[in-house]
Amino acid sequence: NTNITEFILHGLTQDRTVAKVCFLLFLLFYTTIIFGNLLIIITIRTSEQLNSPMYFFLSYLSFADISYSTATAPKLIHDLLVEEKTISFVGCMAQLFGTHFFGCSEMFLLTAMAYDRCIAICKPLHYTRIMSKRVCGSLVAASGLGGFVHSLVQTLLVLQLPFCGPNNRIDHYFCDIHPLLALACTDTHTISVSMGVNSGGISLVCFVVLAVSYALILVSLRTRSPKEQLKALYTCTSHVTVVVLFFGPCVFIYMRRSTTFPADKVVSVFYTIITPMLNPFIYTLRNHEVKNGMKTLWTRTVR
Repeated sequence: NTNITEFILHGLTQDRTVAKVCFLLFLLFYTTIIFGNLLIIITIRTSEQLNSPMYFFLSYLSFADISYSTATAPKLIHDLLVEEKTISFVGCMAQLFGTHFFGCSEMFLLTAMAYDRCIAICKPLHYTRIMSKRVCGSLVAASGLGGFVHSLVQTLLVLQLPFCGPNNRIDHYFCDIHPLLALACTDTHTISVSMGVNSGGISLVCFVVLAVSYALILVSLRTRSPKEQLKALYTCTSHVTVVVLFFGPCVFIYMRRSTTFPADKVVSVFYTIITPMLNPFIYTLRNHEVKNGMKTLWTRTVR
């Protein structure tokens, strides 16, 4: 039922001067994402001191950041220098699948990291037994499986829609749900509700687990000494910052009806590029163990 073989993206901006400036900025941002997150992965994998579950999850979070931004950033950077921003129908569906797969997997990973911090602070004597390597590996595998199922459902729902044309212009810089629903030549209310339930249900479950985890942490800290409270809060601050930066824009985009707003592009840039770029800085600038691991890695490399 689809007559369209390719879509035309409106892109981030139509102003050529602004586009050239954005090209340089996003090229710098994407390079920082790749090298910053790769540095964290290599540091954790090669350091004997960074072998706790927290760093195990952090290495996979960095991998998810690289993959997530790669689903959209290279195409965005390329399109900033061309006038006709086209993408094939198959490429569009692949981009839709990739963004939701890695984005949802990252959401589950952040939830698993909150659970890990909760066990570490509330049950420190049983932490090693509860958060064994097998459990950590299962949580990472479950995050990937959950992201795959979510993305598969979203993509299959979009593939059921007929795109008859002649309008094939997507008012965005990448293929996403709301702009694609606007192009379908049929009533999309039912599919829109199904997608909302899918995304909303996952976001709600993750939010409840996050809220319960940090509520238990706060309750547990009431009986601890001020020094222990400060140390625990210092450890959790980085994770809370990343959660807010990632969940906030995602909730704004996906937990609403199938409508588009002018601010959607800016918000999307924030959670697809800016947040993955900031994550390495958030976790390294406030973490002495990671910084020491990087110093050790640098020393070994120089030698």
